[in-house]
Amino acid sequence: MATPAIELLASHHPHASFTFVGSYASIEALKYHPLCSEAIIDETKKASNRFMATYKLAKKLGEFHLAVTFRNQLHSSLLLRLTGTVVCIARRSWHSRFLLSHTPKISTNQHLAIQYSKLAMSNVDNWNGEVPPLALYIEPKKFEKPNLGINAGATYGSAKRWYPEKFAEVASEFSDKFDILIFGGPGEVEMAKEIEDNLISMDVKNFTNIAGKTNIQELCANIAGCSLFITNDSGPMHVAAAYQVPTVAIFGPTKHKETSQWKNEKSKIVRHDMDCAPCMKRECPLGHHECMKNITASEVIEAVKTLAI
Repeated sequence: MATPAIELLASHHPHASFTFVGSYASIEALKYHPLCSEAIIDETKKASNRFMATYKLAKKLGEFHLAVTFRNQLHSSLLLRLTGTVVCIARRSWHSRFLLSHTPKISTNQHLAIQYSKLAMSNVDNWNGEVPPLALYIEPKKFEKPNLGINAGATYGSAKRWYPEKFAEVASEFSDKFDILIFGGPGEVEMAKEIEDNLISMDVKNFTNIAGKTNIQELCANIAGCSLFITNDSGPMHVAAAYQVPTVAIFGPTKHKETSQWKNEKSKIVRHDMDCAPCMKRECPLGHHECMKNITASEVIEAVKTLAI
């Protein structure tokens, strides 16, 4: 969701080169940007002394003409300050105001793609306020037949996850039109296997389970090559949006107005209005998980049909 902000920075500074610093997954996705000169995984969180590790990383990075952090976190502000960069931008907080030069107050009641773009453009006078679509530069995989991608995982926590048997029911409904591709990270292999087992029990055979078998580049390429994607609110959902893959996303405890499929022209959200949602918790605090449990396979199937693929 930060990629529109990166594209805006690239358009306003076309002769600049970018250094990306972040988590393993984000760096592996962003390092293919045409203006990327360096991509560094931030592993300071693993250090016994994170402050010292942040200092060492900052000195390794050196000074920039402009530095932006999309994270509202003390060590992120500190990292920018310690590079010696004069113009540093971060969302307003007690630590950013103390450490950095530009700390705009950004309303949280809007999509994160908008929030990040407003942050990145906060010291640009001639920005028209337009926020572009998501953008990744990994080449899509080409499949011989139309593929339906199923992504039952969500690394944030179990509360964001719909159920494997329901995903399988939806996949079975469209198995005559699409080959099925089951996605999942290393920690979601068992969940993907449940989908596989359910498909077998429904006598569906045209599926491939790649959960736990892809790196980030391969994951993005496979998602980009799908003809249809059904997913929880997750990183892969945003990858699909970057490639304009027709998508149905299932939302429960998270804020769909802030993290939906940004500017994906063929996308639908399936969710239920509940008094307890969005709770933004990793696990259901009430123990019933009804925000997800009450969503039926039929609802998702109908949402797919409205996409008119």
